[in-house]
Amino acid sequence: MEMVLDVYKRPFDSQHPVVCTDESPKQLIGEVKAHIPASPGRPERYDYEYKRCGVCNIFMAYDPLAGKRLVRVTERKTMKDRAHFLMGIASQYENAEKITLVVDNYTTHSPGSLYEAFVLSQAKALWDRFEFAYTPNNIAEIELNVLARQCLNRRMTILVMLEMKYRHGRNIEITRIQK
Repeated sequence: MEMVLDVYKRPFDSQHPVVCTDESPKQLIGEVKAHIPASPGRPERYDYEYKRCGVCNIFMAYDPLAGKRLVRVTERKTMKDRAHFLMGIASQYENAEKITLVVDNYTTHSPGSLYEAFVLSQAKALWDRFEFAYTPNNIAEIELNVLARQCLNRRMTILVMLEMKYRHGRNIEITRIQK
């Protein structure tokens, strides 16, 4: 835990950014009945019935000192999805010498995910870009809650709709991972 606290105390350094990462599932829900539009003095109303349209995963990377967040929406949460997300983080900080990632101890957060997704030389080059700081909780979890309150607290049916809702947040880049 002391290592993580030392990481959080570091001053801003564009050559050595500190990026907190986490992920969260999101249930995709569709309407069964038409909603009742808002009228003067009455808010918009939705019926309690809904249609379950599957789930998606939201990957979050948050740089608290730069005030930037990167969000990616994927259909699943696999080691390969995580590895592609890390590739996106590395490309956002292509001029940095070393990127410190604050992560929790979830199984997809291991270096094996890089080797599962990329060829050996590419995985090793990406692995060398990162320094990992493991913690049970991190700032990215707080940022995921902020994101949920900003734009994820409504029913959404498909990933494209979810991505369109995200674009109204702050410092958000949405890219759907292509395989």
